[in-house]
Amino acid sequence: MARKIGSRYTAHQILGRGSAGTVWLGEGPDGPVAVKLLREDLASDQELVGRFVQERSALLGLDHPHVVSVRDLVVDGNDLALVMDLVRGTDLRTRLDRERRLAPEAAVAIVADVADALAAAHAAGVVHRDVKPENVLLDMQGPLGPGGSHPALLTDFGVAKLIDSPRRASAGRSAAPTTRIIGTPDYLAPEIVEGLPPRAAVDIYALATVLYELLAGFTPFGGGHPGAVLRRHVTETVVPLPGIPDELWQLMVQCLAKAPASRLRASELSARLRDLLPLLAGMPPLDVDEPDDAESEQETTEEPAAEPVRRRGVVPLVPGSATDSNRDTHTSMRVPGPDELAGGALGTARVPRPAGGHRPGSARHRAEAARKRRLVMSASAVALAAAVGLGAWLVASGDDTPPPQDSKQSVPARP
Repeated sequence: MARKIGSRYTAHQILGRGSAGTVWLGEGPDGPVAVKLLREDLASDQELVGRFVQERSALLGLDHPHVVSVRDLVVDGNDLALVMDLVRGTDLRTRLDRERRLAPEAAVAIVADVADALAAAHAAGVVHRDVKPENVLLDMQGPLGPGGSHPALLTDFGVAKLIDSPRRASAGRSAAPTTRIIGTPDYLAPEIVEGLPPRAAVDIYALATVLYELLAGFTPFGGGHPGAVLRRHVTETVVPLPGIPDELWQLMVQCLAKAPASRLRASELSARLRDLLPLLAGMPPLDVDEPDDAESEQETTEEPAAEPVRRRGVVPLVPGSATDSNRDTHTSMRVPGPDELAGGALGTARVPRPAGGHRPGSARHRAEAARKRRLVMSASAVALAAAVGLGAWLVASGDDTPPPQDSKQSVPARP
């Protein structure tokens, strides 16, 4: 099953598959490596290959303890590949799927590591554009940090930018703006949804979304059709998480601001998060349940739903990890118009609910409310019928004296 990647690398085993390509366990001149081999249709795009070569110096120049370094970029025939460091561990999505949510101390420590990685990338002029748990690797051989967390490393730099090819302008016309959205809907900053060019602030928004997900077990605006998710990013306000210190919540709110200029820089975010670690020591994971997804809004049954099928994809770069699911790493959609974005301003936010409860406005919440209304109306009808019957008896008797207890109603004999 081994195959050559360029003249210096040999790929031995598939570690995972994603929408952008396949990740292999490989061998190079300096030992084991991870090789991300991009799809053949991408490799045949000459415009993309040109950008791939142009990005070479920027990607190879990212050297930081919390960045999965790109060692080489290979362009060889139909092969287009990124050769990266091999991390002995797992990815954050796998841990999140296993534990559902993390203790605040561990979650903040992991996100602080990723913020350090972003600070180095932004200083080098590189925007990641696809920060999410799938692209955060946990080094199981590294020393344990606060809350028992393993060192976190950010990977897949440059992949979103390489895949995002703007339309070519027609001859004699000025270039048209890009009308596609490249990224994963749950983590897309509002300015990307509105068609603005991605700057460093989009990574901060995505990382704050990851922190929210690590704490709550779900993203603040995710769930349902991708179009609804994009709309929420633009129109909805993030709903508070119960049980976390106000200092941490205010930090998250600032980084999830709709205006890019209101968000912190990566270096500021990292420093602020590490300052909060002593306050979070020993705190257990939050006790909140995931809101009903938009798909479940169509349910009319009051029976509890079965365990939902996870839509989270994994693109591992480490041995022993499972291959990814059907969730796309990069979603290409047109930019919604202002009228479409305005259409989701009412009632689309995913509200955290107490454990065992139903989210206000959800199908189950409405069904439960309807059931209670029916019970109240039935009880009212019984009471009204009893009152009417008593009034009729009083009118018929002509006085207020109740009938004797032993009185019996005569029944006429059958003819």
